[in-house]
Amino acid sequence: MTKLTCVSPIDGSIFAERELDSRATIDQQLTAAGIAQKAWASRSVNERAEIVKKAIAALEAMNDEIVVEIAQMMGRPVRYGGEIGGVKERAYHMCSIAEETLKPIVIEESDQFLRYIAKEPVGIVLVVAPWNYPYLTAVNSIAPALCAGNAVVLKHATQTILAGERFKQAFAQAGLPEGLFTNLFLSHDMSSQLIADKSFGFINFTGSVAGGKAIETAAAGTFSSVGLELGGKDPGYVRADADIDAAVDTLVDGAMFNSGQCCCGIERIYVHETLFDTFVEKAVAIVEGYRLGDPLDETSTLGPMAHKRFADEVRAQISEAVEQGATPLIDPSLFTRDNGKDAYLAPQILVDVDHSMRVMIDESFGPVVGIMKVSGDEEAVKLMNDSEFGLTASIWSKDAEAVQSIGRRIETGTIFMNRCDYLDPALCWTGCKSTGRGASLSVLGFDSVTRPKSYHLKKS
Repeated sequence: MTKLTCVSPIDGSIFAERELDSRATIDQQLTAAGIAQKAWASRSVNERAEIVKKAIAALEAMNDEIVVEIAQMMGRPVRYGGEIGGVKERAYHMCSIAEETLKPIVIEESDQFLRYIAKEPVGIVLVVAPWNYPYLTAVNSIAPALCAGNAVVLKHATQTILAGERFKQAFAQAGLPEGLFTNLFLSHDMSSQLIADKSFGFINFTGSVAGGKAIETAAAGTFSSVGLELGGKDPGYVRADADIDAAVDTLVDGAMFNSGQCCCGIERIYVHETLFDTFVEKAVAIVEGYRLGDPLDETSTLGPMAHKRFADEVRAQISEAVEQGATPLIDPSLFTRDNGKDAYLAPQILVDVDHSMRVMIDESFGPVVGIMKVSGDEEAVKLMNDSEFGLTASIWSKDAEAVQSIGRRIETGTIFMNRCDYLDPALCWTGCKSTGRGASLSVLGFDSVTRPKSYHLKKS
């Protein structure tokens, strides 16, 4: 393979192609990045943060074009206006806390000693970004890495191949010195080779579990730091005291937005038996009101999935579940764009489901959700923990103390109460089990892109 090809899910046509970078070109750019990083690290944190913010402003100025490109590359409807709001929120927050967070930790400053722990940049940070939120996911690492004094190399997903070029364009407009941001077109094999060659001080990967294993394998023995955000099967739990209307509206949106292709999207819902029938009735009414169509059409509320093979996997999970006794509640004929042959897929709600079905335990990453009736907290906690993944869990209740108590028992990275499918940049974004390891955003987001360096100075 000498080219990376983005096939548009809208019609199956080739939307964009890029030649793979040669090893000679890559080595030249990595050398330039290393040289530029040393000078960049000597500048103040505030100087670095200001340039990052200027780059985000430059991205915002491109947003009208970017929104259309996202629709063409991965199918998200243009009506939702892209990702720049979240990109700004995350990047600006990380810039705002950078100076304070990156200050040395002073242990002693006396007549006899100066002892402190400095936070040094790791050098070159590799960001391997996914297609589902091509700007939001990438900025989580790019902003703190540059603020901390590192150079950044971005390898973006082929499905959203233009996103890396947009970042590069924005940083150039912001006045970022040459070499500090590099957008590379790499094969999986070349990525692994570069990691194995100790080219990077930190590697951040967002993607599949299989991809995360490949990254860890490549990094084995290099002692390079790795951050991984991998699969998810995020649950929602509606307690007996929940606001039923708010729960239905938010959880259904959390399951179906972006055609279900959200890292922290809701993939399974557990509802207290006293609310179950009402919840399901309201959920069906919401989904039946969606419009599946061309994402370039402002009236479309659901677009195609990013690729036909992703849609086929969700179709397979639904079909298997129905064969095992699940009941589908959405009539696919309501969504005429779904012909069963391409990336367009009608949304589906399943009841009479259980954890013997793949749709309730394997990552679906599509517009389908199974809803189960539960008797109370004990059963809900058991089911929520019955997963190899642990990214977020959403609990709906009026009792914050009860939610915190339940939260302490759930194996996950984030506990939401009365909301879901959101990243608060002031809180650590992390996961457990097969969801991966590491932390991004918040003050902890700077830990992976810096290394501690101790100073023990005895004064004369």
